[in-house]
Amino acid sequence: MDGTDGTTVGNEERDTRRDPIDFLRTGVRDMLRSAALSWFALPQLLLSVAASVTASLLGLGVGALLVVPTAMLVRRLAGMRRELAERWSGVRIPDPYLPQPEAEPGFRGDWKRCLALLADPATWRDLAWLVVDPAIGAGLALVPIGLVLWGAFGLLLPWLWEPIVSAGGNTWYLWIHVTDAASGRLCAVFAVPLALAGLAVAPAVLRTHTALAKSLLGPSPRAEALAAQRKVAHLTETRRDALTTQAAELRRIERDLHDGAQARLVAMGMNLGVAERLVERDPQAAKQLLAETRQASASALDELRDLVRGIHPPVLADRGLADAVRALGMNSPLNATVSAELPGRAEPPVESAVYFAVSEALTNAAKHSGAARVDVQLWYEDGLLKAQVTDDGAGGADPSRGTGLRGIERRLATFDGVLAVRSPLGGPTTLTMELPCELSSPRTSSS
Repeated sequence: MDGTDGTTVGNEERDTRRDPIDFLRTGVRDMLRSAALSWFALPQLLLSVAASVTASLLGLGVGALLVVPTAMLVRRLAGMRRELAERWSGVRIPDPYLPQPEAEPGFRGDWKRCLALLADPATWRDLAWLVVDPAIGAGLALVPIGLVLWGAFGLLLPWLWEPIVSAGGNTWYLWIHVTDAASGRLCAVFAVPLALAGLAVAPAVLRTHTALAKSLLGPSPRAEALAAQRKVAHLTETRRDALTTQAAELRRIERDLHDGAQARLVAMGMNLGVAERLVERDPQAAKQLLAETRQASASALDELRDLVRGIHPPVLADRGLADAVRALGMNSPLNATVSAELPGRAEPPVESAVYFAVSEALTNAAKHSGAARVDVQLWYEDGLLKAQVTDDGAGGADPSRGTGLRGIERRLATFDGVLAVRSPLGGPTTLTMELPCELSSPRTSSS
């Protein structure tokens, strides 16, 4: 099967090479794209000057205010080049930038962002791209269109040579000295392969230009190795947290069964034994004991239902995440508003993680924030299942000081999810949760 596929692909490639229409279409397209990339040199040179001015002013302190906007402009231009690499060459260049600190007002915040940008190796690689690409990339990108235009000029020489000679212009084309119509026609003969050569090298030039951009704008090998190490460490930590959480959950279930439903069931068995002995001797006492046993069985059933709901709520399995979170909102002591726009359902473990994370967030808001209202939003965007919980409480929530928020982080991290907390003193507090996942079934739930 592999051999057949390889033969088919090879035949298709040979057919493409033999097809002159496809050759011309591809050549013209990639030539124009390469020529368009050469225009990056203009903003690159302007930003190089801006970066030089910013660096010269760093010693005076004023440069710290210019580092952030200059770096953001450079990153925006580099982002455009990455997009064109994926769109035109099918090469994805990941963003290599490190996370930036949260924005803070005043000079202190600007200085922290300035230091973070200067400490990011990707910032210096972007600056290297500003210098190298105009010097090498722009010239390389102009090679195909230069060959084609030079070939077109050669094709026109049989008609243009005389006015050029009369005006005292250059009378050489390649190695041919143009002095009459015959030499002009000879130039036209060599101009055709020259133009075709420009079209032929255009795809390779575009690939080479993209490879140059990737080498400077993508993550360095060292950064990729560090990212892989961080990924392994993250997976190890989340796996350990997941196992710890699972063990704690099993202990909780065992404790709840032992202290609750199991104790009631044992008591029910003892009561039934006593009632069996009393049914003939004291029917009234036996009847009262059976009534107590029936009440105990109802309580045991309620406890078992609560226990099951704590493991995986039936409404979550039956109705989906949106309706399950709405049920949480209705049961919350706060005035809760829930809105959801989900074009499908995630995998059950992911839905369960988001459900219990939102449940913990609502519990924290009710117990610790002093809030009266809470707003919950669920939506799906760019391959991420997102949930946001906002309350009007006193604020000041900090994951480093609260086991509740740390528990939410650990629960989400098991699925490569993240929790962002924004809680200034005085409120409001906003918890934003994101989990990468794919949705299935075209079902939309909205408020």
